[in-house]
Amino acid sequence: MANNIRVTVWHEFRHEKTNAAVRAIYPHGMHNAIAAGLRAAGGMTVRTATLDEPEHGLSADVLANTDVLTWWGHTAHQEVRDDIVERVQQRVWAGMGLLVLHSGHFSKIFKRLMGTSCDLKWRQADDREIIWFTAPGHPIVQGLTDHIIIPREEMYGEHFDIPEPDETVLISSFSGGEVFRSGVTYRRGGGKIFYFRPGHETYPAYHQKEVLQIIANAVRWAAPVENLAPQTYGNRQPL
Repeated sequence: MANNIRVTVWHEFRHEKTNAAVRAIYPHGMHNAIAAGLRAAGGMTVRTATLDEPEHGLSADVLANTDVLTWWGHTAHQEVRDDIVERVQQRVWAGMGLLVLHSGHFSKIFKRLMGTSCDLKWRQADDREIIWFTAPGHPIVQGLTDHIIIPREEMYGEHFDIPEPDETVLISSFSGGEVFRSGVTYRRGGGKIFYFRPGHETYPAYHQKEVLQIIANAVRWAAPVENLAPQTYGNRQPL
């Protein structure tokens, strides 16, 4: 992939407008915290898009000029237009990378690409989370040790109703005793997908440098391969 990866950071951007506690942590929105981390990582051109923009900020032109899309949603999954979901799916099939963050596991696009309920157990109770690296040397954990500690986070617990991942890169343990597959990869068509668990809106996960580093590493991993030959389908004559 070229050094300049074109990233679109998509965010529902509702909690910050209505919840003072969230606004205190992310005064400019979670999307801008993530975007700032990606810009600081270098080698990326980063734009943001939000639910209430025309076409949810995901016009055909924007997506055509996006190498990797990150997705955070929570309370307004059903407000995302089905035609926009279809547009994103087509781009993933064509090679665009997709990073699904935290409660984006219940987004229309993730459930469509997984083909399962994507349901799980949860608890918001200031749990300590330890994220363990289960794939040493994987590009997504490059530059980090063997674990990350997040002092306070929402708990997600198994069973996580997703297809068997191509790779399980991260697993989490919580102070309440639960475990969770918190970093998993998939390929759908020509596109790479990474689901990454941390990021509840009332905790500052997207200000933690290790979390932002994993997101930046995942963007680089998910970026399409340069000069990927276009695929053709349909009836063919014998060679």
